[in-house]
Amino acid sequence: QVQLVESGGGLVQAGGSLRLSCAASSSIFSRAFMGWYRAAPGQQRELVATITVGGDANYADSVKGRFTISRDNGKNTVYLQMNSLKPEDTAVYYCNAQWVRFGSRFDSWGQGTQVTVSS
Repeated sequence: QVQLVESGGGLVQAGGSLRLSCAASSSIFSRAFMGWYRAAPGQQRELVATITVGGDANYADSVKGRFTISRDNGKNTVYLQMNSLKPEDTAVYYCNAQWVRFGSRFDSWGQGTQVTVSS
């Protein structure tokens, strides 16, 4: 199992920036498909951004041009740089890892980090 620990959340004014980090406990990270998701109060968890092992990124339409996902395989860490934050970005942000081992698919979630954007 891969343990994921998010950090970097907090309170920021609209238009500001935050950088989230997600550190993985295992070198399996280098073979894992990584993603950031978020859940606003009373809403279902939604995809924010994903990144492949090779570094190809994909974004939700609502964050394109404002958020950037990246990974450092040497540090077993994935990042989410969030710029031009809006109040509607307020949510708990979760890190997710998916990987295949011995022909079986596994996934793991972090505990989440709160991001609050004030207007």
